[in-house]
Amino acid sequence: MEGLILIDKPKGISSHAVINTLRRVLLIKRIGHAGTLDPFASGLLLCGISRGATKHLGVFVGLDKIYEATFVLGGTTPTDDKMSEITWQNTEIPPDDVIINKIQTFLGTIDQVPPTFSAIQIGGKRLYKEARAGRPIIPPSRKTHIYAFELLEESQKAPDLAEHAKRIKVKIHCSSGTYIRSLARDLGVLLNVGSYVESLRRLTIGPFSIEQSLALSEASIESISTHLISSEKAILQRTNYSDPKR
Repeated sequence: MEGLILIDKPKGISSHAVINTLRRVLLIKRIGHAGTLDPFASGLLLCGISRGATKHLGVFVGLDKIYEATFVLGGTTPTDDKMSEITWQNTEIPPDDVIINKIQTFLGTIDQVPPTFSAIQIGGKRLYKEARAGRPIIPPSRKTHIYAFELLEESQKAPDLAEHAKRIKVKIHCSSGTYIRSLARDLGVLLNVGSYVESLRRLTIGPFSIEQSLALSEASIESISTHLISSEKAILQRTNYSDPKR
């Protein structure tokens, strides 16, 4: 068995745990993925099965991506997501027209500072390990591109949030290397209310979409065989795909 399998990663597990599950199901050791998802996130993960596919995974790493996310406005966390302690801000959330206006300022090429809790290495040190040890390192900014960033629903208050906090649901089309957690953090800074990511789901990676994927809970030799894309076909899809920057 050899090729590319599109997996719908459930939230609550790491991308590496997905690979380990596939290895147990298929009894194949040579399996890898073309871009991780945070444990709290769900959605599309591109996995290569067997040497013939894993050696080509780099072809798919730089593709643009589309996400749906829920941001909580009115709070901040050290990790810029819901996985660490929340500090609530006692500030009124601006109306939706102001939120939309600020969202639009992110469109195009921007300089983005990755989260201090990330897997980036600086001087041989993983940022998240240093941050956990109480030695956070602020990484240098990097260029990223936001093709679309839209508010999907009206902002909502909820009884499980602090008095002034609200949830917003957004859809983001971005270049590879974009941190959605950084977008949430920076939007909160612009609005002067704080913000973090509560939920995140990856819908597409280049020409590949979540509709083509297999739920990890349904992974079996038979189901994977049915969903498997040959390396040749996957590379052809990549070759024929028009990068939105062009």
